[in-house]
Amino acid sequence: MTEPENDGGAERAETPARQKLITGPGILLVWLYGVMVVAAVSRSAVQISTDFDKAPLAYTLSALAGVVYGFITYSLVRGGAAARSAALVCCAAELVGVLVVGTWTLVEPSAFPDATVWSDFGMGYLFIPVILPVTAIFWLNRARRAAA
Repeated sequence: MTEPENDGGAERAETPARQKLITGPGILLVWLYGVMVVAAVSRSAVQISTDFDKAPLAYTLSALAGVVYGFITYSLVRGGAAARSAALVCCAAELVGVLVVGTWTLVEPSAFPDATVWSDFGMGYLFIPVILPVTAIFWLNRARRAAA
């Protein structure tokens, strides 16, 4: 009878660490990332299927943004130390992508004949693409400290 209690205790110890990512502000992050997955993937799917020749780089970057958003959403929902680390790396990569593409679209607008999710630092998406990774990095670091 002692063994099942130990197994149950191990499961209970793991569950709160996973839930910490999707409680409070974490729920809002998951929701916003989910919305961004739908926005980026649907936008890029339409653009790639109808006008790929017009702006292949822009449309491919929008699809890539959708994949990154999807992975971050999955990692936030999954929780745990490994998922938290993976989400943190992806959020940092997302932030770099937004800053590079945002700067690139301002410096050389002709390189992007059509907008991407990250164009002009996400202006077409109310700057959520630049605010979201900063907020997520803050939340993930806070959750890591709380779990330690």
